[in-house]
Amino acid sequence: MPEQQFHSTVPLSPGNQIYLERPRIDVLFEKIIQNPVVIVVAGAGYGKTHAVYSFVRNYNARISWMQLSERDNIGSRFWENFIGGVGLTNPKAAERLAKITFPETERQLERYMTIPLEEIDPAVRVVLVYDDFHLVTNPAVLRFMEKSVNAPFPGITSVFISRTEPLINTAKFFSKGLLGRITEGDLRFSREEMTEYFSIQNIRPGPETLTSIYHDTEGWAFAIHLAGLSLKNAPPGTPYIPQAMRVNIFRLIESEVMGAVSKAMQRFLIKLSLIEHLFPEVLQDLAGNPELIKEMDNIDTFVRFDIYSNAYHIHHLFLNYLKTRQHEIPEAEQKEVWYKTAVWCEANNQKMDAISYYEKVGDYERLIAVCSTLPMMHSDRIAQMLLETLDKAPPEVYETNPFIHTHRVRIFMSLGMLEQAENEIDKTIERLEKRPPTAIIHQILTVCYANKGFIRLMACTYTGDFNFIDLFERCAWHSSQSGGWKVPLPMSVVNIGSFVCRVHKPEKGETERYIHALEIIAPLASRALGGMQWGTDTLARTEFEFFKGNLNEAEQLALESVKRARERDQYEVENRALFYLLRIYLVRGNFPAIRNVLKQLESQLDQVHYINRFTNHDIVTGWYYSQIGQMDKVARWLKNDFEGSDLNSMNLGLEVLVKARCHMAEGRYSAALAALSVVESRKNQFDPGDFLFGLVSLKVMDAVCRYHNRDKSGAFASLETAYRYAAPNGLDMPFIAMGKDMRALAGAALKDKAKAPAAMEAIPREWLEKIRVGASAYAKKLFAVAEHYRTEEEKPVKMRAADKAAAYQSGVELSRREKQVLASLSQGMTRAEIAAQTSLSVNTVKSVIRSVYNKLGALNKADAVRIAASMNLV
Repeated sequence: MPEQQFHSTVPLSPGNQIYLERPRIDVLFEKIIQNPVVIVVAGAGYGKTHAVYSFVRNYNARISWMQLSERDNIGSRFWENFIGGVGLTNPKAAERLAKITFPETERQLERYMTIPLEEIDPAVRVVLVYDDFHLVTNPAVLRFMEKSVNAPFPGITSVFISRTEPLINTAKFFSKGLLGRITEGDLRFSREEMTEYFSIQNIRPGPETLTSIYHDTEGWAFAIHLAGLSLKNAPPGTPYIPQAMRVNIFRLIESEVMGAVSKAMQRFLIKLSLIEHLFPEVLQDLAGNPELIKEMDNIDTFVRFDIYSNAYHIHHLFLNYLKTRQHEIPEAEQKEVWYKTAVWCEANNQKMDAISYYEKVGDYERLIAVCSTLPMMHSDRIAQMLLETLDKAPPEVYETNPFIHTHRVRIFMSLGMLEQAENEIDKTIERLEKRPPTAIIHQILTVCYANKGFIRLMACTYTGDFNFIDLFERCAWHSSQSGGWKVPLPMSVVNIGSFVCRVHKPEKGETERYIHALEIIAPLASRALGGMQWGTDTLARTEFEFFKGNLNEAEQLALESVKRARERDQYEVENRALFYLLRIYLVRGNFPAIRNVLKQLESQLDQVHYINRFTNHDIVTGWYYSQIGQMDKVARWLKNDFEGSDLNSMNLGLEVLVKARCHMAEGRYSAALAALSVVESRKNQFDPGDFLFGLVSLKVMDAVCRYHNRDKSGAFASLETAYRYAAPNGLDMPFIAMGKDMRALAGAALKDKAKAPAAMEAIPREWLEKIRVGASAYAKKLFAVAEHYRTEEEKPVKMRAADKAAAYQSGVELSRREKQVLASLSQGMTRAEIAAQTSLSVNTVKSVIRSVYNKLGALNKADAVRIAASMNLV
């Protein structure tokens, strides 16, 4: 490859490998390499890799070569491999990709897609090669590759080298003639190419021998190579003896490859077959003697150094042969190989591989130490893998390293296996409390009592048993005895699920009871667990007051929640508090405050220990932009038709309701109903529809969608259900926040009340009228904010400053309440709507309006709005 086109962190080295120039194959590649996708598919030993490698090393583009293995079926391992490959052609993109986890879910894929689009230079040609792609079978990895390949990334060609057809859908490219293919038939050596290959190696058999070899090998590149070695090493004049090349491949390797290297080299190669991480640093450590590396370079047809991935790769047929001889390496030496590789993987952030190698060694102390650096909650796939690994641990490990129990509990909780988690906790507590107290024992018991308390907290609204405060008291006590030990980030960040108030029953007093429990346990948990839970009690009250429509109280509580969350790095608490502030300011039509909250939400994206920051940011901002009709600002994954969430079951959240809200904003009511119906059908204890606030919100949205689909009876039935669950606690905001949709539905219910189903008789007319007025006011606020967004958001900063100066120079000073009422007047709201929105009486609103008129010297509403506008007060 020309030096100016070689983009790698590794210097270009020609090595000793023979590259037969195959103009016929190069011409095929030249014709198809401009396509977005190229598939090279053929059986083992047909020279797929050599053909691609020989072409791309002279191709004018940036090349990234990713060697895949079966371990790439683990998402996190594949992601590390993928980022490493991207880093060789685009370090900036790789740096950004390293900040996110493997994109298994639709939302994560959406987040990933934005990075290449922002970082790719369309003028730069890039070729991404995925070697041995047939080894990838994990649906999540295949789905990622399919999404990535089908994305419109300019200037990129993805080349898949595989023994079988890649398991990804490339129909779009095939139908448009944009899919390139190189097959087994293309790769077979012609007789002329075989003859030229032998000539390069200074082998010149007679015509009859050439014919015999070509007949036996059928153009199979690897077999031709081995036949050439046999002829090269044979005494002069020895005739070629035809044989079944495929059947005797190992015999040829034994005699022609292994027989040509030293015993130390043979032993070293067999050791390499025990691992998959053949990076130079690992090999140098395993070899001990640098001369072995030099000797291995002499057989680089079988052990090839890849300048693109900075790693060695063993030909799979040669690797299969080496594996048949692994029994020659004593167990102690095998463990030494695995241990050194595990240490390298751990140091290079390949944690799942490190865990696998430590398991082979039987070093569970190091294995558990690596587990401690993983996030608190795992994906289902990772959790299942870890559980299988820990299940293999011998009994003595559970006695000597009790931390293994806490990791098993985390795994059970990640998988939603709460009963198994509590059983594991009880056994651990019983065992440890019989031992003499030590700092480590206190640390483990701290986590055990905390986890048991959280499990009971999640179950309390179902069982009615709130008798778990003592568990957190014990947790705090053991923490105080643990010698200053603290739970580190990100493990100390509390996960906020669908709703903070995880209350199921609608009876009055249940929510207060739950919040009271949080007020007691939050300080205890926070003190014991590195800040975890700090601010959740205040956030729970924020949520409750907002749903009741008490906006002033909710605002003050939300501000306090933000303050507390920032004190102790509770990023999810902060995010949810900002979400409620966003909703409060939207109800008020306070665009400057909304803009400030959006900036604070954006700043959270820099918090590397906030694992769910991108997903939660998309959800919160998606809700806001869908409300004001700016659907182009909503993350694309939220606008897609509903798919079952791939998130860990403990983290199921508001994304379903927001996704349905996005469908509604686009007028896709059937799609919204489909999303909502899936939530109802799951009946999962972590789903939003299983909580009181979520159920009310879900039924309200269901009613609106059915009304738009002209299913009045269904709409009224859902409205009645929502009212029945909301009424005991006065949860009016989910209805009001439907704006013009609820205004229409409530108006229809009032008009048709006499003819409505019997269920509608349970809803008082006065309540319907209150909701209709409140929803009408909310709709006008939404319109005003949308107008602000379309105009003021693009207004230059200097002009905003000038506006403020003009208002100051006018000499008019209005109180906060007067400004709020004046803003509502300018948005076309009636006195009754302003009263409903501000929680003031109609008479008080009239009094405030008179005060505004007096200060402005206005005669009526139109006059007041005109004067205020001229003074930049509205």
